[in-house]
Amino acid sequence: MNGIIVVNKPQEFTSFDVVAVMRRLCGQRKIGHTGTLDPMAQGVLPLLLGNATRAQDILPDSDKEYEAGFKLGMTTDTLDIWGEIRSESTANVSKGDIEALIPRFTGEISQLPPMYSAVKKNGVRLYDLARQGVTVEREPRTVTITELELLGFDEKTQTGRLRILCSKGTYIRTLIDDMGALLGCGAVMTSLVRTKACGFTLADAKTLDEIRAVTDEGNASDNILPYVRSVDSLFEEYKKLAVSEKQSLRFANGNPLDVDKTALRTTAADGEIVRVFGKDGSFIALGRVDGGVIRVYKMFNNK
Repeated sequence: MNGIIVVNKPQEFTSFDVVAVMRRLCGQRKIGHTGTLDPMAQGVLPLLLGNATRAQDILPDSDKEYEAGFKLGMTTDTLDIWGEIRSESTANVSKGDIEALIPRFTGEISQLPPMYSAVKKNGVRLYDLARQGVTVEREPRTVTITELELLGFDEKTQTGRLRILCSKGTYIRTLIDDMGALLGCGAVMTSLVRTKACGFTLADAKTLDEIRAVTDEGNASDNILPYVRSVDSLFEEYKKLAVSEKQSLRFANGNPLDVDKTALRTTAADGEIVRVFGKDGSFIALGRVDGGVIRVYKMFNNK
């Protein structure tokens, strides 16, 4: 089975836990995921089945979208509600105070990765060091917050929700912690739902219970197929190029195509990546335009 299945990851499951469950349900070992979600986070987790795993290292850097809950007046070692409390205080922040911060956290910002994260320091995961009580220096990273919106705030309970559209590598826990620091009262993340990743949304995602229901009926592989999306759906931002039978055979064997003999002859830009399809509509590979020819960038045919 080759393609993408979008799972709505449940809370208290690691991304690898979801992969392990899906391996059992699909009866297939070759499954990977497109980006780790924290165990307490929920939401969109696209899984790569079969030859779709070849896309893991070349996925387009599309923005991810999250909805996050937060609470003011508290800090923890993990920057979320599930960590060990480091400080508590009485917060008296207004909705306007938070909205005034939004421009400061929109656009390119610098973040310090949290100690409880999968970032490596000298080959060791930071969370492994944190669990040993070790804190090390970390290098700030530049990330992009494209959109930041306050969805709601209860001034009585000092709790609220944010919507964040951001680049890969953004830590929502760190964003909330940094906002709490500027507000002078501290803040922790109380919930996190990824609502969009790799161009897929929650509307595209299926829960593990929904997938179990169809696989329990027997003929698991056949029953799950309606949930599986084509491999090329990961790359819909790239142009689609249909080629002749002769060209598809040539390209599938790793040989370049003459741009002038394709539909891209007047529009191809050097370095451009395109989706190459055979005459029968099958997705063959991604190609990259290079000096008048289209070379194989990543092969996805079943050979």
